[in-house]
Order: sequence, then C-alpha cells, then structure tokens
Amino acid sequence: MSTILYGNEFAQQIRKELESVINERVNKGYRRPQLAILCVGNDVGSHSYILSTQKSCAKVGIEVVIHSFDEEITQEELKEKMIQLNQDDTVDAIMMQMPLPRQLSAQQIVDVMDPNKDVDGLHSLNVAKLYTKQDGMIPCTPEAIVRMLKHQKIELTGKEVVVVGRSQSVGRPVAQLLLNENATVTICHSKTKNLAEVTSRADIVVIAIGKAKTITKEYIKEGAVVIDVGVNVDEHGKLCGDVDFDDVEAKTSCITPVPKGLGPVTTAMLMENVVKSYKGRV
Repeated sequence: MSTILYGNEFAQQIRKELESVINERVNKGYRRPQLAILCVGNDVGSHSYILSTQKSCAKVGIEVVIHSFDEEITQEELKEKMIQLNQDDTVDAIMMQMPLPRQLSAQQIVDVMDPNKDVDGLHSLNVAKLYTKQDGMIPCTPEAIVRMLKHQKIELTGKEVVVVGRSQSVGRPVAQLLLNENATVTICHSKTKNLAEVTSRADIVVIAIGKAKTITKEYIKEGAVVIDVGVNVDEHGKLCGDVDFDDVEAKTSCITPVPKGLGPVTTAMLMENVVKSYKGRV
C-alpha cells in the first residue's frame, strides 16, 4: 500500500525549531529577522504566493517587507533597489519573485544581490557553492525534496533517481543534491527520447516540468518513490501536480500529493534560509 507523503507535520516541526531560535534571540534584545520580497507587476499567482509566504513567516516571527514595482521598471532601477537592500542591516534575506517581465534579466538582477541574503539560492556564487559542496544558500524546493526523503528514512545511497526537468531552480540543483547523497542520477527533459522507458527503471522519480498530470502509471515502476514538484490547475479548476495522482498512487511505495505535499516543506526551507542568514548577522 502506498504511503502518501503529506508535508504539513514535518514542516510544522521545522517551524517550531525556527520559532524557538528567533524567540531566544528576541528575548536577548535582538530584533526579529526580516525578509524583503521584490515583486514586479501584477501576476496573480505571484501575489498569492507572496501573501502565503508572508502569513507563514509571521507565524514563526519573521517580518516580511514587500517592495512592489510597476511592470515598466528598468533593469538599472531594480538593480539599484537591490543594492539598497544589500546595504540595509535590518534586512537579512531577499527574495526576487519570479517571473519577471521580458525586459528584465532575472539572473543579472539576482547576481547583484548579496549572496548571503539570497533566500532562494539562485545567485551564481551560491550555485557554485552547491556544486563544490561548500556552505551556501540552497534553493528551497530542492532542499525540501532531499530533507523530506531523509525524514521518511528513504535510502538514497546507490538508488537510481530520475529527475524530470532541468530548471535552474529545481531540476539541476536537486540532481546535484542527490548526487551529493550518493544516488545515481539521470536528468530528463523535453528532448529526452522514450521518457517512460527511462523513468520506469527509477527507484525514485522527481517530476518538475509544469504540465498537469503528464506522468501516468506507465512512467513509474512498481514500488517507486514519486516526488511531484508541479503545481498546476486541472480542467476542473483544481490544483494538481505534474503526476496523475489517481492513476499512479497504487503503483508507488511513497508519493507526494498536490497540494499538501512538498509545498509546506518548501516554505519551511525558505524560512530556514532566512533564519540562517539572520543567525549570521545578529
């Protein structure tokens, strides 16, 4: 029988630990940690995510300051704001909400950020640190995946893992994190031939392609662990993952649902990165 990996309980455990760390410092007279979020334009999904993040942070004592900008902002104007936040000693972490309008280069803007305040781990220096096993900010979703697998005591050493998706924010970094745990990792993408043939031999499959219910039982071997990173809306207007959960569940040993699966742990990892920077500053 498949185990459904709900993330709320594990995330709550992490939140309690973070709240304790923050309260300990506040009781000693230190300020609370602060996360600055930069948001450009009026993307509904982005604003919904920011609101959710703000509520989650408030529960553990992290202050969130939102800096909103018109879609017409220039690259230089946004870089200037980033530099101001870098220099602000009351700001412990910075998040550049994606996506950005086409006239803006996300990587160039992120690389202006102080890498120690880079809550999403996307600064080029943090990317380099991940690949060279140095201490740095790790992207939240990849870290959530590995932490959740470990929390469930799922063995990674020697296991065959297939990551479907090669984005800078999920696919590539999670592959590296899993390599660091001695897994044998294959990365698949839109140009991969015979995808089902590759994924169906994996002990663990991580899906991060952003296409609703793409992965069906033909892609999964009996007893595999399936981690669904996707957040989509189905034909009925309901949230769903990249995996067709109802079709795949019975074939797995463990599977994350969407929603309520990986999401809460990802948010907890973001807050953990805020507190990591905070602890290094106060």
